Amino acid sequence: MHTPHDTRRGALIRALGLAATGGLLAQGFRAEAAAAGPALDWAWLAGSWKVRHRRLKSRLTGSKEWQEFDGTCVNWPLMGGAANVDNNVIGLPAGDYHGVGLRCFHLEKRQWGIWWIDSRFARIEPPVWGGFRNGVGTFMGEDTHEGTPVTVMFRWSAMTATSAHWEQAFSIDGGKSWESNWHMDFARVSG
Repeated sequence: MHTPHDTRRGALIRALGLAATGGLLAQGFRAEAAAAGPALDWAWLAGSWKVRHRRLKSRLTGSKEWQEFDGTCVNWPLMGGAANVDNNVIGLPAGDYHGVGLRCFHLEKRQWGIWWIDSRFARIEPPVWGGFRNGVGTFMGEDTHEGTPVTVMFRWSAMTATSAHWEQAFSIDGGKSWESNWHMDFARVSG
């Protein structure tokens, strides 16, 4: 028997598949073209991870108080490495929530787009765009935080077969200054 949560999750997964497929077909995406993209950029992320989170309790307020909590991440590649998706459980002190990260390589832009879906708000966040250079992945986009327009930056670094670091920062002045507000340290789950 499926619970309402299972039904919503199935509908979301189907919608993601249709949205990703429709968008890629609209761009004239072909399997041969995907092979020309950086299919190995995210290969290190595939699999299961324990995640240690550290985030500012309050963002864009000058807060220096950090919260620490645990989570998990399971990632798998799609479309021969031209896309990938992960399922995340985030153990906030107020209670767990789920998030889905969806990444897809845009052939014309020659950049990766990253979309985030947060179970608490049932919406897809605006994407960040970017790529990897010298072992660091930097991705940026425009969004709002509690009504304030922000430039969002995701940065991946220290990627190995068994560990990685992710950081999020916001800017309210067009990138002149940044507030780092969330860090995640990944440790691969063996077996």
